[in-house]
Amino acid sequence: MSLQFLKAGTADALVLNAISKLAFDSDVEAGAPSAGGPPGYMSLKYHMKMAKSGYLFKLTENGLIVGGAILFRIGNTLNIGRIFIDPQHFRKGYGIFMMREIEALFPDVKHFTLDTPIWNTRTNAFYTGLGYSEVKRDTDFVYYSKKR
Repeated sequence: MSLQFLKAGTADALVLNAISKLAFDSDVEAGAPSAGGPPGYMSLKYHMKMAKSGYLFKLTENGLIVGGAILFRIGNTLNIGRIFIDPQHFRKGYGIFMMREIEALFPDVKHFTLDTPIWNTRTNAFYTGLGYSEVKRDTDFVYYSKKR
Protein backbone atom coordinates (compact mmCIF):
# COMPACT_ATOMS: atom_id res chain seq x y z
CA MET A 1 0.00 0.00 0.00
CA SER A 2 1.41 3.33 -1.07
CA LEU A 3 -0.65 6.16 0.40
CA GLN A 4 0.01 9.82 -0.32
CA PHE A 5 -1.74 12.95 0.91
CA LEU A 6 -1.42 15.79 -1.61
CA LYS A 7 -2.93 19.11 -2.60
CA ALA A 8 -5.69 18.46 -5.15
CA GLY A 9 -6.16 20.33 -8.40
CA THR A 10 -9.28 21.15 -10.37
CA ALA A 11 -8.69 17.98 -12.44
CA ASP A 12 -9.27 15.96 -9.23
CA ALA A 13 -12.53 17.67 -8.31
CA LEU A 14 -14.86 15.32 -10.23
CA VAL A 15 -13.51 12.18 -8.56
CA LEU A 16 -13.36 13.84 -5.13
CA ASN A 17 -16.95 15.05 -5.53
CA ALA A 18 -18.12 11.48 -6.25
CA ILE A 19 -16.17 10.06 -3.28
CA SER A 20 -17.52 12.81 -1.00
CA LYS A 21 -21.10 11.90 -1.95
CA LEU A 22 -20.51 8.18 -1.34
CA ALA A 23 -18.76 8.78 1.98
CA PHE A 24 -21.27 11.22 3.47
CA ASP A 25 -24.31 9.31 2.20
CA SER A 26 -22.92 6.22 3.96
CA ASP A 27 -23.34 8.03 7.30
CA VAL A 28 -26.85 6.55 7.51
CA GLU A 29 -24.97 3.49 8.82
CA ALA A 30 -23.49 5.63 11.64
CA GLY A 31 -26.66 7.30 12.88
CA ALA A 32 -27.58 9.86 10.21
CA PRO A 33 -31.32 10.35 9.91
CA SER A 34 -31.01 10.21 6.09
CA ALA A 35 -28.44 10.35 3.31
CA GLY A 36 -26.76 13.73 3.07
CA GLY A 37 -23.75 15.70 4.17
CA PRO A 38 -22.28 19.12 4.80
CA PRO A 39 -23.02 21.99 2.41
CA GLY A 40 -21.52 21.32 -1.02
CA TYR A 41 -20.67 17.69 -0.26
CA MET A 42 -22.05 16.58 -3.63
CA SER A 43 -21.45 19.77 -5.63
CA LEU A 44 -18.82 19.72 -8.36
CA LYS A 45 -18.91 23.54 -8.40
CA TYR A 46 -18.06 23.59 -4.66
CA HIS A 47 -15.17 21.12 -5.03
CA MET A 48 -13.81 23.07 -8.03
CA LYS A 49 -13.94 26.28 -5.97
CA MET A 50 -12.13 24.59 -3.06
CA ALA A 51 -9.43 23.29 -5.45
CA LYS A 52 -8.95 26.72 -7.05
CA SER A 53 -8.67 28.27 -3.58
CA GLY A 54 -6.04 25.73 -2.47
CA TYR A 55 -8.25 24.17 0.21
CA LEU A 56 -8.89 20.78 -1.43
CA PHE A 57 -6.60 17.82 -0.75
CA LYS A 58 -6.60 14.21 -1.93
CA LEU A 59 -5.58 10.89 -0.48
CA THR A 60 -4.22 8.51 -3.10
CA GLU A 61 -3.40 4.83 -2.98
CA ASN A 62 -0.99 3.77 -5.70
CA GLY A 63 -1.97 6.92 -7.62
CA LEU A 64 -5.75 6.43 -7.39
CA ILE A 65 -7.83 8.89 -5.38
CA VAL A 66 -9.48 7.16 -2.41
CA GLY A 67 -10.34 10.15 -0.21
CA GLY A 68 -10.10 13.84 0.34
CA ALA A 69 -10.11 16.73 2.75
CA ILE A 70 -10.99 20.40 2.83
CA LEU A 71 -8.66 22.40 5.05
CA PHE A 72 -8.81 26.07 6.04
CA ARG A 73 -5.83 27.80 7.60
CA ILE A 74 -6.20 31.02 9.54
CA GLY A 75 -2.90 32.09 11.11
CA ASN A 76 -1.71 29.39 13.52
CA THR A 77 -5.05 27.54 13.37
CA LEU A 78 -6.07 24.89 10.87
CA ASN A 79 -9.73 24.07 10.58
CA ILE A 80 -10.30 20.60 9.21
CA GLY A 81 -13.47 21.44 7.33
CA ARG A 82 -14.07 17.82 6.38
CA ILE A 83 -12.35 14.59 5.53
CA PHE A 84 -13.90 11.78 3.54
CA ILE A 85 -12.87 8.34 2.34
CA ASP A 86 -14.45 6.05 -0.24
CA PRO A 87 -16.60 3.64 1.82
CA GLN A 88 -14.92 0.63 0.17
CA HIS A 89 -11.76 1.73 2.00
CA PHE A 90 -13.31 2.21 5.45
CA ARG A 91 -11.62 0.55 8.43
CA LYS A 92 -8.23 0.22 6.72
CA GLY A 93 -6.48 2.98 8.67
CA TYR A 94 -6.75 5.52 5.85
CA GLY A 95 -8.51 8.09 8.03
CA ILE A 96 -5.82 7.84 10.69
CA PHE A 97 -3.15 8.16 8.00
CA MET A 98 -4.87 11.23 6.54
CA MET A 99 -5.22 12.97 9.91
CA ARG A 100 -1.55 12.35 10.74
CA GLU A 101 -0.55 13.68 7.32
CA ILE A 102 -2.69 16.79 7.81
CA GLU A 103 -0.96 17.52 11.10
CA ALA A 104 2.49 16.83 9.57
CA LEU A 105 1.79 18.99 6.51
CA PHE A 106 1.34 22.04 8.73
CA PRO A 107 4.21 21.77 11.26
CA ASP A 108 3.89 25.41 12.34
CA VAL A 109 0.17 25.19 13.10
CA LYS A 110 -0.42 25.32 16.85
CA HIS A 111 -4.14 24.60 16.92
CA PHE A 112 -6.38 22.22 14.95
CA THR A 113 -10.16 22.54 15.01
CA LEU A 114 -13.02 20.54 13.54
CA ASP A 115 -16.64 19.64 14.14
CA THR A 116 -18.76 16.59 13.46
CA PRO A 117 -22.46 15.81 13.81
CA ILE A 118 -23.52 14.86 17.31
CA TRP A 119 -25.30 11.72 16.03
CA ASN A 120 -22.22 10.34 14.24
CA THR A 121 -20.83 7.74 16.63
CA ARG A 122 -18.18 6.72 14.09
CA THR A 123 -16.54 10.12 13.67
CA ASN A 124 -16.88 11.21 17.30
CA ALA A 125 -14.99 8.09 18.45
CA PHE A 126 -12.47 8.55 15.62
CA TYR A 127 -11.51 12.12 16.56
CA THR A 128 -11.30 11.48 20.31
CA GLY A 129 -9.12 8.45 19.55
CA LEU A 130 -6.72 10.79 17.72
CA GLY A 131 -6.34 13.05 20.72
CA TYR A 132 -8.93 15.71 19.85
CA SER A 133 -10.79 17.13 22.83
CA GLU A 134 -14.39 18.24 22.85
CA VAL A 135 -14.58 21.98 23.47
CA LYS A 136 -18.34 22.46 23.11
CA ARG A 137 -21.48 21.01 21.61
CA ASP A 138 -24.81 22.32 20.49
CA THR A 139 -27.95 20.52 19.35
CA ASP A 140 -26.33 19.48 16.05
CA PHE A 141 -22.53 19.35 16.35
CA VAL A 142 -19.63 18.44 18.62
CA TYR A 143 -16.68 20.84 18.28
CA TYR A 144 -13.17 19.48 18.77
CA SER A 145 -9.75 21.00 19.26
CA LYS A 146 -6.16 19.76 19.43
CA LYS A 147 -3.19 21.89 20.43
CA ARG A 148 0.52 21.28 20.15
